[in-house]
Amino acid sequence: MAREKSSADKIDAALYRRLVQSVVDYAIFMLDQEGHVTTWNPGAERIKGYTTDEILGEHFSRFYTPEDLEKRTPWKALETARREGRFTAEGWRLRKDGSRFWASVVIDAIKDDGKIVGFAKVTRDLTERREAQLELERSQEALFQSQKMEAVGQLTGGLAHDFNNLLTGITGSLDLLKIRLAQGRMNELERYVMAAQGAASRAATLTHRLLAFARRQTLQPKAVNANSLITGMEELIRRSIGPNLTMETVLAAGLWNCFCDPNQLENAILNLCINARDAMPNGGTLTLESANTWVDDAAAREREMERGQYVAICVTDTGSGMAADVMARAFDPFFTTKPAGQGTGLGLSMAYGFAKQSNGQIRIYSELGQGTTVKIYLPRHMGKSEQASEEPDVTDLPRAQDGDTVLVVDDEPTIRMLIGDTLTELGYRGIEVADAASALKVLDSDVKIDLLITDVGLPGGMNGKEMADAARSKRPKLKVLFITGYADNAAITNGHLDPGMEVMSKPFSMDKLAARIRSIIEDE
Repeated sequence: MAREKSSADKIDAALYRRLVQSVVDYAIFMLDQEGHVTTWNPGAERIKGYTTDEILGEHFSRFYTPEDLEKRTPWKALETARREGRFTAEGWRLRKDGSRFWASVVIDAIKDDGKIVGFAKVTRDLTERREAQLELERSQEALFQSQKMEAVGQLTGGLAHDFNNLLTGITGSLDLLKIRLAQGRMNELERYVMAAQGAASRAATLTHRLLAFARRQTLQPKAVNANSLITGMEELIRRSIGPNLTMETVLAAGLWNCFCDPNQLENAILNLCINARDAMPNGGTLTLESANTWVDDAAAREREMERGQYVAICVTDTGSGMAADVMARAFDPFFTTKPAGQGTGLGLSMAYGFAKQSNGQIRIYSELGQGTTVKIYLPRHMGKSEQASEEPDVTDLPRAQDGDTVLVVDDEPTIRMLIGDTLTELGYRGIEVADAASALKVLDSDVKIDLLITDVGLPGGMNGKEMADAARSKRPKLKVLFITGYADNAAITNGHLDPGMEVMSKPFSMDKLAARIRSIIEDE
């Protein structure tokens, strides 16, 4: 039995038309199936600038910007409304005079007996709201830039202080080395050589920590079992914290693998353990734990990380703990509560940078007098862990085979000289050039090249990665060793190294470079 129409059903359609025509704050109009305008209200005339006579029969795409027309946005909008019944969006639209306004748009499909016969379109002018939002974003960006410059100032001051101390140790040792050589006092040379090497090593550690904090260090990630890594460095940690502290390890059975740079993970754990040691000057217990953990939506929001499965590595001490204001600044570069000269303030910031660059997170849990827990989260990796490869014995490096030739590309003359002398010492034939163009001339010739060693940052408009890729188009089996002091890891490798390519971070010892050269050439 048919339902009797209610009074609402019987309202004259003309009343709806009069209602629509009375609206001036909304553009309300109708389109036929192809998108041509069939009705036009005063609100549409006010917002878009066209009179009814000017617009009836015209296609609604004339309201869209050239960028949207190129992307065919209006036609895609109709397809969405036809398929799903409704299309909604916000974006820039054009008035008759060519000016732009920020529009909120709704397109509804109109059906008769289940068939689409046209579309109803409602547009609101939200330009004032959009401009206010943009102004807020500009203000926030200006504030961010101001805060960043303040941080850069603090960073520069701390960096200059530490590097000036280290450079004094290096240059002073070299000055005395020169004097003793002139005096013929050879028995004192090793003392100054060791002092200079020690200062240079500390400078290298400082730059690695800075790059880790900035998330610009060159990582060499691989599948890592954190339990094996912790077990392997347990003795080093015990020696570092000293005999006054008790150390406990609680390692989870069946720990998942994670995907990270194992050397940087070791550095992060060691830094956290040293911080824990310094928080317990009167003794205490340091606990090193590992665990599999699932971060759900709520925990992900609270910890500012992606939901999912993680390997958690925790370092806990029973020391003095942190106040809330100290905890809030703990990851800032050069921030330290230690007395002057007893730390750079980069340990936690380095661990923070490493965790973030590895797509993980790091969090601190602490109360004054109750100790501190620092927890590193690293995403679970499904692949099998790789066995750590041992460096060749640098005291007995294998020499070059007959005809081994290495092309060295670096714009720094001192580095080219040192690498070249090392190659000559080990019997290699070395070819040294300063830029990519010169290197490609060599590689385009018929000269046999067993290994290309190149800096990533090169002058002349082509970097080392681009040059190596160009060379491999003609020499597909060319082996490449990238050497870099500062580079975004993704810029070199996009997260992965092609077969036959390796990367080594500056600074490095010539012995380690020589060992790496031989292992790459011999690797088939």
